[in-house]
Amino acid sequence: MELFDNLLMGLSTAMQLNNLGFCLIGVLIGTAIGVLPGIGPIPTIALLLPFTFGMEPAGAMIMLAGIFYGAQYGGSTTAILVNVPGETSSVVTCLDGHQMARQGRAGTALAIAAISSFFAGTVATVVIALLSVPLAALALKFTAVEYFSLLVLGLIAAVVLAHGSVARSLSMVFLGLLLGLIGIDVSSGAARMTFGVPELSDGIDFVPVAMGMFGLAEIIANLERPSERRVVSQKVRDLIPSRADLRAAFPAMVRGTLLGSALGVLPGGGAALPPFSSYALEKKLAKDPSRFGHGAIEGVAGPEAANNAGAQTSFIPLLTLGIPANALMALMIGALMMQGIQPGPQIMREQPQLVWGVIASMWVGNLMLLVINLPLIGLWVSMLKIPYRLLFPAIVLFCCIGTYGIANSLFNVWLMLGCAAVGYLFIKVGVEPAPLLLGLVLGPQLEENFRRAMLLSEGDFSIFLSRPISAVLLAVVAAVLLAMLSPAIVRRRREALTE
Repeated sequence: MELFDNLLMGLSTAMQLNNLGFCLIGVLIGTAIGVLPGIGPIPTIALLLPFTFGMEPAGAMIMLAGIFYGAQYGGSTTAILVNVPGETSSVVTCLDGHQMARQGRAGTALAIAAISSFFAGTVATVVIALLSVPLAALALKFTAVEYFSLLVLGLIAAVVLAHGSVARSLSMVFLGLLLGLIGIDVSSGAARMTFGVPELSDGIDFVPVAMGMFGLAEIIANLERPSERRVVSQKVRDLIPSRADLRAAFPAMVRGTLLGSALGVLPGGGAALPPFSSYALEKKLAKDPSRFGHGAIEGVAGPEAANNAGAQTSFIPLLTLGIPANALMALMIGALMMQGIQPGPQIMREQPQLVWGVIASMWVGNLMLLVINLPLIGLWVSMLKIPYRLLFPAIVLFCCIGTYGIANSLFNVWLMLGCAAVGYLFIKVGVEPAPLLLGLVLGPQLEENFRRAMLLSEGDFSIFLSRPISAVLLAVVAAVLLAMLSPAIVRRRREALTE
């Protein structure tokens, strides 16, 4: 009964006229940036963070969430029609989706992708609603000891599942933690690593770092890539799939939804893990695996369902524990902090309308996407003709205005531009910056909870092993780190990430 009441409260928040407007804006922006290859939801949300500063918390989170799962829809459009993934998670859709388009079945592929995404989004919304209450109840039993161990687990999981070597990812996490420590120490009042720069006394602002490293750096890198894209010549038709197509696709939708819902919760899992895992599963279960890569409808339905389900269930750790499952959820935490809301286990109790409003808005947003996406395919395809060299100056201008407007500080603008240069360097050398962002966001919380734990135990480190929940979490951390020392596991990890 409590769950039903919470969902009704969430629907009443999501169905407010202004929040419906923000949801529509979010899914439209998300679809648009999903269509434009290479931009993706992380740079977009990083760039839009300053503009949410004056908004109501519920409206801001609903819009940002809409951008995230809207991008999953948009990415499949270019993957199918142009064979260019608009978003990382849509890479696998190119394999069979574009082959279907070349066979004159572009409309069927687009319709199956949209239906699979809607089905998965609806189921994932129910999963979030069902798991949120017990997880939030468990989280309320957490003290600083358990929360510290949970944060350590989140950071280590981000390292293991990040691209590149584990050593590089670990170094990026530690760099992020060090950056998070810059500023005035709350306990002693002493300045730490400010180097005499007064603007650093309040610490490094999260938004300029995210905008530079994830927003501008990605756009700069995209300028080097070919801008000419060819759309399949066949006219898009048959947007209503046949019963035979639905029968063939439905089992893959269900499997993809279940797999994506489970993998989306994993800390550090990223956007590519659910669809690639779903594609591998479908190919393994197929009676004739040779059809995959040549227009198999299951190769579109399964990954697209896993893609959308994973995107939505990644909100579960954020909404219940205040822990980001990936870099994009770290941006969401930044948005909450800008609104004066401290993420953590208490958020569901202190901000129930916000949390349940976001959960309910996901179903509303998925319904909007199903209704508006297919009729607007012509518009999305025409957007592919916009070259990045025209988008880049406008994006830089909006970034500078948004960054300056946060604190009316030119220092933030220079910080953003410096982070853009560093982020571009990371892209060129093949280092993933996501662990750094997680370290920067979680660093202050990690330090705060460690200090509280030490106060509770009077300096006894064994408290982390004497508490059952903390001991289990740290045991998982130790097991993961030991597993990464195994040459066989390291080799399989490298092969999986390469694929």
